[in-house]
Amino acid sequence: MTTDFATYIAGLPRVLAGAAALFRDAGGRVLLVEPNYREGWALPGGTVESDDGETPRQGARRETAEEIGLDRELGPLLAVDWVHGTARPPLVAYLYDGGVLGDADFQAIRLQEEELLSWRLVAPEELPVYLPGTLGLRVLAALEVLAEGSGTAELENGVRVG
Repeated sequence: MTTDFATYIAGLPRVLAGAAALFRDAGGRVLLVEPNYREGWALPGGTVESDDGETPRQGARRETAEEIGLDRELGPLLAVDWVHGTARPPLVAYLYDGGVLGDADFQAIRLQEEELLSWRLVAPEELPVYLPGTLGLRVLAALEVLAEGSGTAELENGVRVG
């Protein structure tokens, strides 16, 4: 790598990447987790460790296994969301289909106590209460994709574009 190219690369804008899994029960309720390091609820997932060569899909699977103890092959990409940053760089958030969990899966959940307080199942109509802002919009868009069978939702700040 030449010095000019290295300088160019070092000067590029920084963008964060996050990935999560959308798990549901047979009744369509969504699995949410309650982090202990901030207020509110979230989906199982987290930051993609791109320095280690991890892909978003691999990151979502790793984070799910770490946070709730379920190591599952994830389904299709449901949504990708560009979220503008204010106190942080922009975030590209990937949301994968974790599938429908059965009773045995829910009994197998083991929370990562260093990061999580609890988990719960939330009906889609209650999601805006638990997931205000772009995350809630992203989850609702992903649920629409599942209902429509329409591929992937492209989002900006949780709102469909394209």
